[in-house]
This record gives sequence, C-alpha cells and structure tokens, in this order.
Amino acid sequence: MKIKDIKTYPINVGSGSQLVVKVETESGIYGWGASGLSGRELAVVGAIQHFKPFLIGKDARQIGALWQEMYRGQYFEGGRVLAAAISAIDIALYDIKGKALGVPVYELLGGKQRDYVDCFASVRFTTREELFDYSLLLVKEGWTMLRLAPAEFESQEDKGLFESRKSIALLSDWLIDLRKEIGSQVTLGIDYHTRLNAAETYSFISKMPAGTIDFIEEPIRDESPEAYESLRKLIAVPFTIGEEFSSKWQFVPFIEKNITQYVRLDICNVGGITEAMKVAAMAESHYIDLMPHNPLGPICTAASIHLGAACSNFSWLEEVNTPAQYMGTNAPEYYPLQHTLEGPRYKVLDTPGLGVEFNEDLAAQSEFVPVEIPRLHRSDGSFTNW
Repeated sequence: MKIKDIKTYPINVGSGSQLVVKVETESGIYGWGASGLSGRELAVVGAIQHFKPFLIGKDARQIGALWQEMYRGQYFEGGRVLAAAISAIDIALYDIKGKALGVPVYELLGGKQRDYVDCFASVRFTTREELFDYSLLLVKEGWTMLRLAPAEFESQEDKGLFESRKSIALLSDWLIDLRKEIGSQVTLGIDYHTRLNAAETYSFISKMPAGTIDFIEEPIRDESPEAYESLRKLIAVPFTIGEEFSSKWQFVPFIEKNITQYVRLDICNVGGITEAMKVAAMAESHYIDLMPHNPLGPICTAASIHLGAACSNFSWLEEVNTPAQYMGTNAPEYYPLQHTLEGPRYKVLDTPGLGVEFNEDLAAQSEFVPVEIPRLHRSDGSFTNW
C-alpha cells in the first residue's frame, strides 16, 4: 500500500486556525491527520514539503519505520515544527491502516480498555461573573471536572496589559468563592498558561486554602525542568505539564523526577500516536495519568480518544465546545463525520480508522489567513507570556 501523495490544508476555523493533512495511497485508501502547532501552520506545511519526496512510494503500513525516517532523516533532528509535521502524517497513517484492516485505530494499539473517554470542560472567562455563570451551568449539566482558563486581562481597557501580581490577587479570591459555590465534588484546576514565575506561583497557591484547586497547569515556562523541580518542593498542589512538548525526551525529567502529576501531551505536537503511546507507557511506570491537550478540532479529538481508549493511565480529555461555551473548532461544514459528545464524555466507537471525515473541497476553496496569538505586555512596556 504505497503512499501516493500528501496534501496540506491550512484553514480558519472558529476564531483560530488548523492544519489538516491528507495522506493518499495508490490503493485509494487515504488518512487524515492534523498538526498542533497553532499559529505556525505554514511552517509545518514547509516541513511536510521536505518530507514528501522520500515518503512517496513508501509502504504506508510501516508506521514505526516511517516515523524513524521522518525524525532521523535530517541532521537537525526534532523541534516543534518537524514534530508537528511528523504528528500529522503519523496520525494519518494510523487512519489508513485502520481503514485498510476494517478496525478502529485503538485496535492497532492493543484494543480498548474503556467504553467512554471522559472530558474536562475548558472554561475561558474574563470576569468573575463569567467564571461563575459558566462553571455553575457546566456543573448543572453534569460536568464534574472544570479546567479554568483565565483571560481577565481582556476585560480591561488595555486588553493586552497583564500584571501578574494583580492577577493572582484577583483570581485567588474568585477561586475561593467558586469552590464554596460548587462544593467539593467537582474537580477544579486552573491553567495559568506560563504567565507566572516560580515566586509568583508560590504566592498564588499560598493565598488559597488547601483544597481550593486540585491542580495547576503550566504556571511557568517548561524549558527548565530544574525550575519546575524547585517549585515542586515549594507547593503541594499537583502540576499538569507537557502540551508544548515535541518528543518523549522532553517528558523524561518531568516524569522520572515526579515533577508533574499529570501528563498534558498533545498528540498533534508530540510526534503523533506512535510517540504518544511511548510517553503513555513511560508515565504509567510512574503512576502518572494522561490529560491530553485538545484545543484543535475533530482529528485531534479522534486521535486522542483512540489513545485514551487504549491506555490504562488516562484521566480526562480536554473539551473546548461545551454547553457553556462553543469555540467552533469542530465546524461541521469542515468535518461532516466526527465524534460527538454524550454529556461530558465521548463514546468509544468501532468505526474503522479515526472515524473522521474532512471536506477538502471546501478547504481548497477557502482563503487561509494566518492567525496570531494575543501579545501581552506589562505596564512598564515589557513583553510577557500569553
């Protein structure tokens, strides 16, 4: 089953952007994949153009060997751009193999270990009122795990202004009140999106009674495991780290030193299903569960569902389209066949391959406009993390 062509479709969906990749074979079977490097889709398209000459004509069923060739096929191995390109192609190859064998992808990974994949609701808010309204609605609708994504700086006159000390003072008060309102049965976490430093993270956690939040996601940048290791010694709240990691090697110190308590891998960034399964096994040996990053669309969702179905150490999958907020990433005009929520979870289906279809005709007709992330600054004019 030889690879015939690889096509790329950068598209604007909702308020963001996605890169969908199609791998075609000479037998007529094709597979869909997606890149997770949001905002830099054209860089990934360029990487795939480099991969195409040596991939065309190769056996699409030899997924592991093709992964190694893509990763090691240049002197400058790895990096987020190449890993995102590998991820998209790898996922598409699994889709092809599942379709060719007439089985869902999870059967290629050892079979399913659960019938449903539970989700957490990503709750993006700019005001206290939004935080409470969205959270209470979700709890009423049966969601028992909320991951808060604050953007309180957007409610200001200067929407790009972020002062960390003002933020932690404000949010810590809101979270104390929210915990009292929703009770102890709901798992509650917060994603500070690398906007803090280690000292500020400690200050934020110390302002709240124990049990206010159940985890904090990526409060600081991840380039220095040592910085996270020192922070781990200062606070007792679990960490969830890894959505930006582009290989199993980046996860090694965070897992082996027990720095993170949840693995926040992104299957469209880490190297696809092939690499994600290796990270999952590494995490399992340290009693760490997966909490996959899933901000893109139905292809990322589907690949993550198959991963979650096949792994014993799985906790929750991120969901950004909920009863409280609809981010539009699963636009049906682009994805006529996709997995759909049943309350706060996805049923693990037996559809061959990933179980997703993409409208490439619409994508080919649509103009793509690159989307930049917000840029934050402090009151002194300096640039800071978003």
